[in-house]
Amino acid sequence: MAEDSETKKVFDAEAAGSLMKELRGTYASGKTRSYEWRVAQLKNVMKIVDDHEKDILDAIRADLSKPEQESYIAEISIVKSSCTRALGELNRWMKPEKVKTSITTFPSSAEIVSEPLGVVLIIGAWNFPLLLALDPAIGAIAAGNAVVLKPSELCPATSSLIAKLVGKYLDSSCIKVVEGSVAETSALLEQKWDKIFFTGSGRVGRIVMAAAAKHLTPVALELGGKCPVVVDSDINLPVAVRRIAGGKWASNNGQACIAPDYIITTKDFAPKLIDALKHELEAWYGKDPLESKDLAHIVNSNHFARLVKLLDDDKVSGKIIHGGQRDKANLKFAPTILLDVPEDSLVMNDEIFGPLLPILTVRI
Repeated sequence: MAEDSETKKVFDAEAAGSLMKELRGTYASGKTRSYEWRVAQLKNVMKIVDDHEKDILDAIRADLSKPEQESYIAEISIVKSSCTRALGELNRWMKPEKVKTSITTFPSSAEIVSEPLGVVLIIGAWNFPLLLALDPAIGAIAAGNAVVLKPSELCPATSSLIAKLVGKYLDSSCIKVVEGSVAETSALLEQKWDKIFFTGSGRVGRIVMAAAAKHLTPVALELGGKCPVVVDSDINLPVAVRRIAGGKWASNNGQACIAPDYIITTKDFAPKLIDALKHELEAWYGKDPLESKDLAHIVNSNHFARLVKLLDDDKVSGKIIHGGQRDKANLKFAPTILLDVPEDSLVMNDEIFGPLLPILTVRI
């Protein structure tokens, strides 16, 4: 059988080099530096989210099963807000800032002029697939850079939509999207960029940093970590519980760097806190959260298996006080509360990045 003529061309180091050469040429022409170009691109980013709100919500729903309200609040509205701010502030950001000079340089004058860095790479993340691609791009465009966006391959519907809409609405001679997985990202990282923006795990962050170091490229890394919430007894319990639950389970079902990783509270106060959390979870997701339409699913089978391993750890399996239900076929995982898990258990070794919430109690 003849090879399919529509087979997608492989994006390798040679293709990445050609892409970089093209963008270097465009950037050198000065096209991205003008106020008018920057404004036009930012307005078109706004048009993308305004004109295709439903398409975006559907794509994120297909990839992560995120509720539409959550996707709008956590992704679309923030992109809009960033665009609005950039458009409102751009003229001031671009103006040279006069600074005082020393008597030793009299009668000179001086000013600080903000210059674009050049050609920048943005590697997006899967947990907020629209926001963490377009939001950094807004800053890069406002600063007058040429941009390459690499959306996450773990959200194929959103990645494909971003590629389609960026190609349609933005200046394709200066702003490009590269889809793909590890091979494509590796090819991009072989190039010399003027800045790299990466959101993701510490493991991949090290790979990005090592690649950037070969060219002394500055890097912005937005990584995760073990992020505890300390709950005292002298609090407004209903408010605190809603905020904890919102940050944990209403933020992509715990698959977010802003999610509380675990709670520290006192032994005396723990029962009240646990009861309040259980009550809130039932109010939000019902008695069977696996049937809820308001709870995102786990991104893929690998991450699902990772969470199962954390929960089935012999040191942890007997510590479940709420939840624990799971549906492998549909990648659904119920909000789960654990009490007094050992500090050397798997769940306490690394960022959980999922719906498991350990509560550690202390005596005071």
